[in-house]
Amino acid sequence: TCVIGPFQEAFPDTWTWNNDDKSPNVELCSRKEGAYFYTDPVNNSTGTAAVRGNKGFDRGLHYWEVTFCEPTFGSSVMVGVGTKKAKLHTSNYEYIDILGTDRESWGLNYKGYLVHNGRPTKFTDSFYAGTTIGVLLDMNAGKLSYFKNGSFLGTAFHDLLDIDSELYPMIASTAAESEMQLGIRGSKFISLEDLCKHTVRRYVDYKDIDKLRIPQPMRNELKML
Repeated sequence: TCVIGPFQEAFPDTWTWNNDDKSPNVELCSRKEGAYFYTDPVNNSTGTAAVRGNKGFDRGLHYWEVTFCEPTFGSSVMVGVGTKKAKLHTSNYEYIDILGTDRESWGLNYKGYLVHNGRPTKFTDSFYAGTTIGVLLDMNAGKLSYFKNGSFLGTAFHDLLDIDSELYPMIASTAAESEMQLGIRGSKFISLEDLCKHTVRRYVDYKDIDKLRIPQPMRNELKML
């Protein structure tokens, strides 16, 4: 184990962007860590393009960083997560916040807005070329948080416990010749006892915790998760 982002002890991860799970307007470098959007010098941008990571998560804590290598401009450049059903592409000059356009994805755009289910919410200041965004996905507690250049921005979404699906890292852009680079990646798994508690909490609504035939102190702990 080693120090990775906010984790004092974590296991390094080696997942990359998925060459078989992306918009046709995304090109990946040979190591599949760099992603290039709308590289055609003639057509420029004709819509919105996204790419998914090749590894999904349904438990544990996971952290990764994405650096914006080019000046940010246009309608949307985003970092977030999504299910396997999340949209990867629009055409016909449809420029949208594709991460968060529906219930299948959650995203942060470069203008500082969080987006989910089509609803934008101001979260932080805009960011520009050279900015590194860290993503902390806590699938035990159902939370998604963001960092900017190593500083914690806050918890962005709290509603991921009810997702009956793995969540995948995602990035997206509407901007011609934009580039994003995947950086450090790491995962951390909690003790077996804590994992059991979080698993129970994931499938039992708060209002039903007191119905469980377990000691009251354990029910109290579940209510705090």
